[in-house]
Amino acid sequence: MNAGSSSVKWKLFESTTEEVVAKGLVERINMPGSIFEVAYGAKKYAENVDNLSYERAASMIFEKLKDLKIIAQLTEIDGIGHRVVAGGQLFRHAVKITEDKLQQLKKLSDFAPLHNPTEIEYIEIMQKALPMIPQYAVFDSQFFTDLPEMNAIYSIPYEYTQKFGIRRYGEHGISHDYISKRAAKLLKKPLSSLKMVTLHLGSGASVAAEKDGKAFDTSMGFTPLTGLTMGTRAGDVDPSVIPYLMKKLDLTVEETLEMLNTKSGLLGVSGISPDMRDYAKQKDDPRVQLTVDIFINRIVKYVGSYFAELGGIDVLVFAGGIGENNVKLRSQVIAKLAALGMEIDPQLNTAGKEGVISSSASKTKIMLVPTNEELSMVRQIKEILD
Repeated sequence: MNAGSSSVKWKLFESTTEEVVAKGLVERINMPGSIFEVAYGAKKYAENVDNLSYERAASMIFEKLKDLKIIAQLTEIDGIGHRVVAGGQLFRHAVKITEDKLQQLKKLSDFAPLHNPTEIEYIEIMQKALPMIPQYAVFDSQFFTDLPEMNAIYSIPYEYTQKFGIRRYGEHGISHDYISKRAAKLLKKPLSSLKMVTLHLGSGASVAAEKDGKAFDTSMGFTPLTGLTMGTRAGDVDPSVIPYLMKKLDLTVEETLEMLNTKSGLLGVSGISPDMRDYAKQKDDPRVQLTVDIFINRIVKYVGSYFAELGGIDVLVFAGGIGENNVKLRSQVIAKLAALGMEIDPQLNTAGKEGVISSSASKTKIMLVPTNEELSMVRQIKEILD
């Protein structure tokens, strides 16, 4: 289960073969025209229900699993895994959810205020709906819990770092973990032998550097707000901007953070949409072009800095909704990185197939690897069950 502020994505796996039996999406929760979709085999089911609540969405998922004869009984389900963004330093691995663990999770809401509360709410909804089935939490932050201290610690008084647990936790870790392992497998090389940079580019976007088989650095920080320019999140901003805007606009801290999280990024700069696909009709609008330029610029800055940190990059991987589907943007990013010896193959890039998309002359292997966070979650939960 992957619960967001207005959506729920889910996949049902056969645990031994890792085959996807069914998958579904519920969008526009608590809004007019809520969309409920299920895909199973070659079949699809879709229904529109106005103002669908989280509780009703959960009930419908399990009702349709039975009605569509995907499963006979709910007792066939061995476990339910939940994506949770922030686990802090408390949760360094996937865990079975107990009442104690749930209470600990609730104390971490400040680390991801837009994500954790919703995810915790959905865990509780699922516990009520299926109390007999064990539930598990898999954390985006766990991939980054062993970052080198020089990359994890902020330059604030060290006692605050220690006392309040302030450090770079990073997010999208489930995705970066899957992408890096999958890329190494496709290249038939040990992950530990590769200096790699992975790009998870979507509505939320982040860059991660991997070295010696584990995370070395990442663009997101204490919360998912920092780093790249995102759909509605500002990314890196001078902290002094916050009190300045509060004073000029008479805003509270909460209102300012809401603006930086939900009204900034691609939406804030373009004034049109947080989704680049909506820019097609306004591609000649200077603000639209500026928005795309900023998005690319921030990616290039992080990749360039990681190139220096790692002492070169063996593999650069594109993933996420934008990274996987925007052919032109991939070309534009690599063109900006040509000074580092990177070169894309236009035909391989246009084909859009999983694997290497760099030219034979490129000093870095450039790859397209569709992410699969749900499969990564299943594998981590199976480790607990085993």
